Amino acid sequence: MSKVKVLAFAGSARRESFNKQVVSIAAAGAEAAGAEVTLIDLADYPLPIFDQDLEAKGRPENVKKLKQLFLQNDALLLSCPEYNSSITPLLKNTIDWVSRPDPHEPRLAAYRGKIAALMSASPGALGGLRGLVHVRSILSNIGVVVLPDQVAVPNASDAFSADGSLKDLERHAAIHALGETLVHLTSRLKS
Repeated sequence: MSKVKVLAFAGSARRESFNKQVVSIAAAGAEAAGAEVTLIDLADYPLPIFDQDLEAKGRPENVKKLKQLFLQNDALLLSCPEYNSSITPLLKNTIDWVSRPDPHEPRLAAYRGKIAALMSASPGALGGLRGLVHVRSILSNIGVVVLPDQVAVPNASDAFSADGSLKDLERHAAIHALGETLVHLTSRLKS
């Protein structure tokens, strides 16, 4: 059987994003479980706000690149910042652009049959949990199977060591394990 392929990213473009640090930990867990992980930064794929009139003129090149990445991978590791108790505009815009079908392609081809694991980090006391509810709902509605387990990192501005690991070793292990669980479940479902 071929290796499980995982696309991992944070829904933030901020250079020092806590969520980028968190998804790196989960990506290491997925790699430890034998997956081929592609860790990307959405800042490298700037997109205009989704607009069907703009789409009618031709899809931006970065949409094509991102969609190809989604299509090539079996699973998603997403670390999702919370903006005003919800999903970030960057993450929602990415989901929307990638969801658009190409001619002769099934609806939601980049999402159907994918499995996702969610995590978040926030300077607040809840660690971004309120936003994960919305991300889970959106992904479930477009055909993604979202793992019931998720991990949130509260008080993120004080949560990380200088090397990028979490000071809370149990939470670090839980995020690492989230990546491993995603790979094991995806592998079972692929076989």
